Amino acid sequence: MFNSTSQDNLLIMMFNLLGVVVAYVMLGLSLYMSTDVPLSTKGYWGIGILMLTVSLVNFVKYRFDQRLTTDRITQIEAAKTEKLLSDFVGDT
Repeated sequence: MFNSTSQDNLLIMMFNLLGVVVAYVMLGLSLYMSTDVPLSTKGYWGIGILMLTVSLVNFVKYRFDQRLTTDRITQIEAAKTEKLLSDFVGDT
């Protein structure tokens, strides 16, 4: 069902997900434990961190989509060139 590469990718993704969860738990704990900061400031920092995370996820997604589009265009151009070459060689 899965090949070795997808299992490796799944393992890496799960490890990164665990790191993100641990980071959020530690951040939440540090915001909760800091007593000299008002609650509104803690909320502002928390929302800022969540918005940063969403922005980073979107940035990575759009970079991945851009690379995928470039790869597709390259494959289409290579196929077109191969077809032109095979038609040229086949006609003579």
